[in-house]
Amino acid sequence: MGFVLKKTDLHLCRYKVAGHLIEVSQNIGDNFFTEYMDNYIPFVENRGETDECLFSLAVEYGESVLEYTEELRQDEDGALIICGVTAKQESVFDFRLSNEAVGLLVCAVDYKSARLFVPRNQKQSALKFAVNNAIMVLYAIASAPYDTALFHAAAVSYNNRGYLFLGVSGTGKSTHAQLWLKHIAGTDLLNDDNPVVRVYDEAGQVRVVVYGSPWSGKTPCYKNQEFVLGGFVLLSQAPHNKIARLRGVQAFAALVPCISGKRWERVIADGLHKTENALAMNVPVWYLECLPDEAAAKLCCKNVSAEEE
Repeated sequence: MGFVLKKTDLHLCRYKVAGHLIEVSQNIGDNFFTEYMDNYIPFVENRGETDECLFSLAVEYGESVLEYTEELRQDEDGALIICGVTAKQESVFDFRLSNEAVGLLVCAVDYKSARLFVPRNQKQSALKFAVNNAIMVLYAIASAPYDTALFHAAAVSYNNRGYLFLGVSGTGKSTHAQLWLKHIAGTDLLNDDNPVVRVYDEAGQVRVVVYGSPWSGKTPCYKNQEFVLGGFVLLSQAPHNKIARLRGVQAFAALVPCISGKRWERVIADGLHKTENALAMNVPVWYLECLPDEAAAKLCCKNVSAEEE
């Protein structure tokens, strides 16, 4: 592969996120995870867990000369992720900040294992960016065949139910969540950017659960909590407040853009499609045209929570 690695023992951490066990090992510092990755602390799995891991990731110092073919890139405020594939069909994710390489994730074909190679002597902020995004990307992809979806959404809990606010960047997901927190008593923030949703089929009865995660955007909110999912709300800025229930194809279409995953791979795409279909059929989906005000939050809450009464 063309990597030069430091041959030392790897320090092992295990986490459980939305019921999926993940394993991360590293040789970049004895206390790296406890000092710099505190967002994972609520998800530490200390018990002698015997469940199979969703994936194992090794983080190692190394300098890459690996060649890959670019498939897609995502650039947001100078944080760039380039997706690619090697001649051996290994998926590659090249993480860059201000166009400077900060980590290269190389995945096994089945995504059960991966290695993240990071440069030496880079800032801790860049190192954290690479490690955090590597774990999140792997989680979104590896969990897709298991009725699991990592959403780009803000999530709140209210009356023992979870609610997700959806929409493109800048729509006001975080703002609407904050309006619930301010004006609707009993509301708590579950996650501000990347909650996880799982679909369970229990003897023919479908149960959908939303979980907090170690990834929450610019708002630190890393809660290892779960709630039955009460509804999705697709937000749209407007000069008025109006809410309507979406059904069928419209409900399905509202969910798809908000779920992370490598959709150009068949197994992953099939898993996500199955999950999205189950969500659209079993969880209410609403469309809220709104102002960023108290009335919008109260109108939304009145309608979506009425489904549970």
